[in-house]
Amino acid sequence: MSVPVPARKPARPHFSSGPCAKPPGYSPAKLATESLGRSHRAKIGKARLQLAIDLMRDVLQLPDTHRIGIVPGSDTGAFEMAMWTMLGARPVTTLAWESFGEGWVTDAVKQLKLDPTVLRADYGQIADLAAVDWSNDVLFTWNGTTSGVRVPNADWIPETREGLSFADATSAVFAYDIDWSKIDVATFSWQKVLGGEGGHGVLILGPRAVERLETHTPAWPLPKVFRLVSKGKLAEGVFKGETINTPSMLAVEDAIFALEWAKSLGGLEGLKARSDANAAALDKIVAERAWLSHLAADEATRSRTSVCLSVEGADADFIKKFAGLLEKEGAAFDIAGYRDAPAGLRIWCGATVDTADVEALGPWLDWAWASTTAALAAA
Repeated sequence: MSVPVPARKPARPHFSSGPCAKPPGYSPAKLATESLGRSHRAKIGKARLQLAIDLMRDVLQLPDTHRIGIVPGSDTGAFEMAMWTMLGARPVTTLAWESFGEGWVTDAVKQLKLDPTVLRADYGQIADLAAVDWSNDVLFTWNGTTSGVRVPNADWIPETREGLSFADATSAVFAYDIDWSKIDVATFSWQKVLGGEGGHGVLILGPRAVERLETHTPAWPLPKVFRLVSKGKLAEGVFKGETINTPSMLAVEDAIFALEWAKSLGGLEGLKARSDANAAALDKIVAERAWLSHLAADEATRSRTSVCLSVEGADADFIKKFAGLLEKEGAAFDIAGYRDAPAGLRIWCGATVDTADVEALGPWLDWAWASTTAALAAA
């Protein structure tokens, strides 16, 4: 027996956790194009790159103590740039509770051969933050995109730390309050909370990170795209729009559009409010369904952007069929959990998603659950 199809679909069924939904009202036709076809080193190119940096500083409420650079390789490139240029001066602790944190462990162990202390937790849990030795440099993921687990705040990071704090903050910036006095290095990409395009990373450096760059010479060779120091001094131009390699000015204009949209909401507070409303709407859906639950059981460490859900009795095949039905109907795109995570769903609730679309998703999840369960029972 067929299951009735819900009457109303989400207007924008884009729930991917990266690249994420574009900002409401977005159209490529709305992008400024004067910089396209021009050199990124021409006056107009440098001005647009500087504008993107200035807007990020404004929306993030980033203090003047911290520099912002646009670098190659999305968040991964930015974080590995930080690792390759700054690690090796002190012992290292790496925290991992999802796949990208494990990626930094692999880099530290197998590529840089640093023999780090590794603090792990299973998907849905968080490592013991109180066990961190801050005489070490510490690498962590602020918001685990593939597990839906985040650090609750920055209280666990001491003001008087000896080591540097390295935060992979790609699913966290623009969605949470971040105490920048506790962060020496942060990285992200535009493709998450801003709904921008991929390929470019953003590297934020505090004064202690700059000091490390200028006083520490890594024991390994650095590729050109990682080099942030020239003649023993920070390459300041990188943090004024003089990118290390050629950026996509179209992606830069796309990011400027998203940042100006963010400012129109009231900046960071407006972005946080939208994300919080989306997460609350999804919480309500989960609470009303016995077959659905949060992978991150502790609300204090549960992501409000990349929300990961467990489906009762589901395996990878069930989730593939479940998500495939919704995509075929145009009701929800890209909501299957990450390939390395436990079988389940992952629904982006960042600011570029509309709360009404999250609310409209509930009946469709019911439909997909009933349809997939019935199909497998009949097989």
